[in-house]
Amino acid sequence: QVQLVESGGGLVQAGGSLRLSCAASGIIFSRNDMSWYRQAPGKQRELVASITNGGSTNYADCVKGRFTISRDNAKNTVYLQMNSLKPEDTADYYCKAYRRFMGTYWGQGTQVTVSS
Repeated sequence: QVQLVESGGGLVQAGGSLRLSCAASGIIFSRNDMSWYRQAPGKQRELVASITNGGSTNYADCVKGRFTISRDNAKNTVYLQMNSLKPEDTADYYCKAYRRFMGTYWGQGTQVTVSS
């Protein structure tokens, strides 16, 4: 059974930092591309950052220079370091695992609230 469990969300003031974690089980983590998405109330889910199984990263323009995605294959965990947070970063953040021919899996999400 595949499980992706996000943690690390919470309430933070604008300009602050949070580190999200997503622990995976039931998949060969090192072979999966991992991503973070977010969904704000009334908006569509959007890609925030991704990291391939080879370590290549990609970021949404709105978070470049502020967020960093990383992975620890030994711990089956992907991280999202979020610095200089803004109120517009407020959303539910979701972890996604993808491997070609093996499918896509989502976590249950963790809430991030940035107060002004």
